[in-house]
Amino acid sequence: MVNRVWQTYRTVLFCRLFANYFALILIPVIVASVLTHFFVVRLIERDAETLNNTIMQHFSEQIDDTFGTLERDMVNMLSTVSVKSFLRSTGDPAELQQHYESIHSLMQQMNKLDSGNLVYKSFLYFANEDLVIDGKTYNGKDEYFREQYPIKDTDIPSYVANFTGKKSMVFAKSHTVYERPPYTRDIVSTHSNIAVMMSYPFNSSSPDVYLVVNLDEEKLRERLGIQEKWVTDTMLVNSDGSVLIANGSSGFRPDSFASMIRKKPEHDLFLNDEGKALTYTESRFDDSWYYVSMIDLPTLLKPAHTIRMMTVALLCMFIIVGGLVSYVLSKRLYNPIREIKSGLESQHLGDAPGLHNGNEFDMIKRFSRLLISRNKELAQTVDGMFPIVREQFIVKVLLGEYRDSLSIGYYAKEISFPYNPVAAATVLCIEIQYYSPFADQLSETSKSFMLAELKEKIRKLSPAMIWVCQTRSDLLACVLHHEENRLCDPGETANAIKQLLQQPDYKASIGIGKTVHAIAALHQSYNHALSMLKYKSLQPGAEICSEQREWKGRISGDSFLSAHEVNRILNRYKAGDCKSLLQSVFDLLDAGMRSNTNAHQMKNLAIDVLNTWTRAVESERNDFDISVYSEFFAAINRCVTWEEMRQTFRDIHGVLFRTIEPSDRKQQFAEILAYIQNHYNEELSIEYFAEQMNMSAGHFSRMFKEEVGEKYVEYIAKYRISKAKQFLLETDLKIDDIAEQIGYWGRNSFIRNFRRYEGITPAKYRMMHQS
Repeated sequence: MVNRVWQTYRTVLFCRLFANYFALILIPVIVASVLTHFFVVRLIERDAETLNNTIMQHFSEQIDDTFGTLERDMVNMLSTVSVKSFLRSTGDPAELQQHYESIHSLMQQMNKLDSGNLVYKSFLYFANEDLVIDGKTYNGKDEYFREQYPIKDTDIPSYVANFTGKKSMVFAKSHTVYERPPYTRDIVSTHSNIAVMMSYPFNSSSPDVYLVVNLDEEKLRERLGIQEKWVTDTMLVNSDGSVLIANGSSGFRPDSFASMIRKKPEHDLFLNDEGKALTYTESRFDDSWYYVSMIDLPTLLKPAHTIRMMTVALLCMFIIVGGLVSYVLSKRLYNPIREIKSGLESQHLGDAPGLHNGNEFDMIKRFSRLLISRNKELAQTVDGMFPIVREQFIVKVLLGEYRDSLSIGYYAKEISFPYNPVAAATVLCIEIQYYSPFADQLSETSKSFMLAELKEKIRKLSPAMIWVCQTRSDLLACVLHHEENRLCDPGETANAIKQLLQQPDYKASIGIGKTVHAIAALHQSYNHALSMLKYKSLQPGAEICSEQREWKGRISGDSFLSAHEVNRILNRYKAGDCKSLLQSVFDLLDAGMRSNTNAHQMKNLAIDVLNTWTRAVESERNDFDISVYSEFFAAINRCVTWEEMRQTFRDIHGVLFRTIEPSDRKQQFAEILAYIQNHYNEELSIEYFAEQMNMSAGHFSRMFKEEVGEKYVEYIAKYRISKAKQFLLETDLKIDDIAEQIGYWGRNSFIRNFRRYEGITPAKYRMMHQS
């Protein structure tokens, strides 16, 4: 029975742990997974489709430009004077010389067409004469197709049948051409060509001549191919769906193309009946042409599928891990419960009614209540916490959080705090300021122990009614109750406390507040004591700050510099007399020491001096940022004695008005040049070097120009160009790779800068020097 209850409670514990895990971790993971699926994955899919469309658009524009250039060249060829003059010749013997000159002129112009990368051979086919002219020879038609441009016998009829009617950039069917020397029968190789035809006169249905440009089909297919790994096949298709040129071996049915045109707009992906993804782009060259690409969707959408699978795997992992963790924790949590229950049963705490009923957890709760009721040590432990709670109560009263007698009485009753609501009391504020040698050496723990020891010593002066609490990390507050305090005078109490504060580690200042006659008004006495601390001096040792006659008799000095003194500091700086600036501060401190100026006034005056110094430095230099200046002002505020004030100004003067020797400056710039030469292929920001030398970017740029002789940007650009010239002459790297090697993000900026300094492009430079 007990085992069954244990198993049931352990199951409940597992369910609770897993429910917490589900609410705190699994729900955010599921939400993140859903968002990833519906937003991130879909965004990646749209980006992949957009990338494919951009590539297809760019590809179609390139191919259209190729065909457009070819058409222009063919029109220009047929529009030349040589063609027109040749057609006008009558064959008269008197014009025979001019006739042959026209033929040679046409041959020269045909050579220009043959220079294209895709052109295998071009020729002029004269319809009314037995004549064919190419870039090398002219022959009769039978002899030309038999010896100069031998076509496969089965392809000749269909090829010759194209020379009828008007032709305007007409692509004929592919035909096989034998590669063999003229007037021999030794066939070296065979390859396929596609003929592009144009007739002249252009608008004549019975033209006199046909210009035929035979394109190498293999090269055309290579040009038609897209190198992206997700594109399997690329085709040039006309409006009826027949394939003109194809790069790839996948089958393509005309009905698929017609269905795609009817259902999908341009650039959208279309899945045909065979499960293949297609996309098309209309040709700008010919309205009846379309560029169609077959897409491997798994490859194109692989990043999206990968993220989707990783998301599912991550979600499953979180579920499995959550179940395992909940199981292990439930087991570990429940085993101690059983052990505690067994241990409590062995203590023989009694046989109270219902003590052993229920599961182990219920039994432990009953045993615990019994232990609490019988154990007085627990009450003593709770009593030990009352001093801390009471001290926090006094702090809240002093800070003014509890101001009315009703709320003070209510909270005092809650913590059993005895007090007299209408007793006369005075607050003493003790400010602890550690001397600079000890401020950084002493840890916060050591400081806390010192303050705790000091509070105990103060309480022992009058244990009956002196409340001591810590309102700040550096401030103690003592509440003196006059009626029950054997040191009834606040001044006498302050003198007694002063003897305790004569320590070598810190300076203590005691501010005496005014006497109040109700606990609810203690915050007024506390605020008055704080205001008295503003009159503390810069003398070492403990001191008392009050409104007594001897304190009022102090001579109060100015807290700010006059306009005349400010101008004198600025003029000394401009004259280069920086040493006298420090001496003038020392004179100011000596005058304040003689007149016993308080620390608050002296620090205000010192901050005014520092403001003037920084204004003078900023007028000519901009070497420091705000954090440096803020540290200067903080250092002045931390000063405790006159000597610390002097040393602080020495340190600030050494930083603000330091001078860099020319030799040191040259050494620094030499190191910077060495760094640039070793890291020229990385990003070299001027702000990085300026920060290293504690200068602004503008000041560093001016110093670099003075030391090196040229601007920072010019030096880096020239050094990179010199390295580029070395790569161009000593390696076979491509222009893009060289640009990356020397630190440029792209070839365009590299070529532009190279031409700026060398006058020519990198490719021409390499060609000139290698030749």
